Amino acid sequence: MQFAERIDNAITQAIRQGQHPPSPGKLASALHYAVTPGGARIRPTILMSVAAACGDDRPALADAAAAALELIHCASLVHDDLPAFDDADVRRGKPSVHRAFGEPLAVLVGDSLIIMAFDVLARAAGDDAARALQLIRVLSNRTGMPNGICAGQGWESEDEVDLSAYHAAKTGALFMAATQMGALAAGQDAEPWEELGARIGEAFQVADDLRDALYDEETLGKPVGQDDLHGRPNAVTEFGIDGAIARMRDILSGAISSIPKCPGEAHLAKMVNAQAEALTPLKWRAAQASRIPGE
Repeated sequence: MQFAERIDNAITQAIRQGQHPPSPGKLASALHYAVTPGGARIRPTILMSVAAACGDDRPALADAAAAALELIHCASLVHDDLPAFDDADVRRGKPSVHRAFGEPLAVLVGDSLIIMAFDVLARAAGDDAARALQLIRVLSNRTGMPNGICAGQGWESEDEVDLSAYHAAKTGALFMAATQMGALAAGQDAEPWEELGARIGEAFQVADDLRDALYDEETLGKPVGQDDLHGRPNAVTEFGIDGAIARMRDILSGAISSIPKCPGEAHLAKMVNAQAEALTPLKWRAAQASRIPGE
């Protein structure tokens, strides 16, 4: 079974558990709406890739970890789109949850998905309680304060922003969770995998800045120009478009170098290279392809 199928099956099972009757129908529908369509599922795919590279000897635990991580990510998107934050009308090419179901239900959807993520890991404890506990600790650390995505959102309310801490928490946290949780699910130590996640997260942040600057709303499936609108620091402003893309590729080269020794090291390197291509904005790739050699 391919990673995408495993991830989708695990998420579907979690959502169905959350919709089990008796449950309020609108909130149950909104839970499903918030996680579908699934987008690229980049974070759980990285988690699965690391687990596979480390042997994947507990696939059910890796599935639970991947689902939990993606549920946290989806929850963060629901909350980010709320009027109190980005006030976004569109997400993944359709109305954001608060536009489709109303603001009160959107708050509850985000809260429910966060709780559901940890319930998924708790249910998986029967497969390996010690590993499940470690997974819960890593995911909680990368979700809350002081190192998680909540901290990342919190930095936007500060008068002075620690840019490194802001990016590490807002974007890098769940990528670090992905690599560390993949290793833990397969029985490996989490610490050596932190750098890989941090580097992938940093590259993704640069790529997100590029998409925000280069794409239109129809292509991106969500509002564009948000960095300028909200006065956020971003790589395009600092380095320019070509400079930002060069920086992203340098970061990903460093990510490959940081991969710990493991049986699937070569396959992981291919995965990181594939992410580099996927993250590079299509408009820039098309422009590069059309340039005359030697120009």
